[in-house]
Amino acid sequence: MNTASKLEYIWLDGSTPVQGLRSKTKIERNFTGRLEDCPQWCFDGSSTEQAPGGSSDCLLKPVFICPDPQRKNAYLVMCEVLSPDGSPHPSNGRATINDDDNDFWFGFEQEYFLWNTETNKPLGFPEGGFPRPQGPYYCSVGAANAFGRAMVEEHLDACLDAGLNVEGINAEVATGQWEFQIFAKGARQAGDQVWVARYLLERIGEKYGIAINWHCKPLGALDWNGSGMHANFSNSTLRNCGSREVYEQICEAFRPVVKEHIAVYGPDNHLRLTGKHETAAIDEFKYGISDRGASIRIPIGTVERGWKGWLEDRRPNSAADPYKVASRIIKTVKSAAVEKLVEEREEELVA
Repeated sequence: MNTASKLEYIWLDGSTPVQGLRSKTKIERNFTGRLEDCPQWCFDGSSTEQAPGGSSDCLLKPVFICPDPQRKNAYLVMCEVLSPDGSPHPSNGRATINDDDNDFWFGFEQEYFLWNTETNKPLGFPEGGFPRPQGPYYCSVGAANAFGRAMVEEHLDACLDAGLNVEGINAEVATGQWEFQIFAKGARQAGDQVWVARYLLERIGEKYGIAINWHCKPLGALDWNGSGMHANFSNSTLRNCGSREVYEQICEAFRPVVKEHIAVYGPDNHLRLTGKHETAAIDEFKYGISDRGASIRIPIGTVERGWKGWLEDRRPNSAADPYKVASRIIKTVKSAAVEKLVEEREEELVA
């Protein structure tokens, strides 16, 4: 039987300062459903700010596949963008990740606002003013507190049906603000799944006539929380070292490269990282146990396990590229050079 499958090729365009999602459908007959059987494809880069009109072809390299839960006989195919010679395109943040052994695990907490395109305000905001101050909306229930639940639940089901490793969802602090969490073993895989989850959310929003506002502070200087994409991360050292000293040395490695991290943690982060609303100031660096006002939080669970666990960088914002965030975090963690401390810790345990 000659079965036709719909493969939705998804990629990131060349828009700045935030890359946008693009996609197009490829029909494959007798498709196996395996990533290795997804053919390389191409697109017009002159229409996505990735190539000049006189030499417009860019290549799509499939890197992740999952079922498309909302179309018949269909798959979602996340792709890297390559230049015509096969090298990574300058817009390709995934290709910069140095995690070939998948030693790094990432959990991203993706916040966002459901946005009413008619009023240009978050869902739940009255046309002529503002709702009650934030407070009753976080993890809320009820028509006076939670807005857009039907769409959010549909998105959760779609992600689970696609096989994405969603860890949970919740209503967030501001009106119309929500969050989903994605975890994966491997930095590239985590980024792939965040982007596919974002794609599904955007596409479901078309059905409801609701846009997704990824901006980190869409309500400006008003007394409303911004949106982050907290990055929880670990490698084998963090998961197994059992040493506060090792943790502190890794945290200290982040101190001299604040600017390098902020550069890839999403645009307009100065509006969000003010030292208020559960953030550290953008121009400072601090870390602490269970401190949500720190740049990097050491979770209490890590301490209770005897300094075996993970860290949370709270600075990435909702519009950041998870590929670039992961790439920068991995580079900094590897620069900490904690091998000697780990060896000394192991010798102490043996003794």
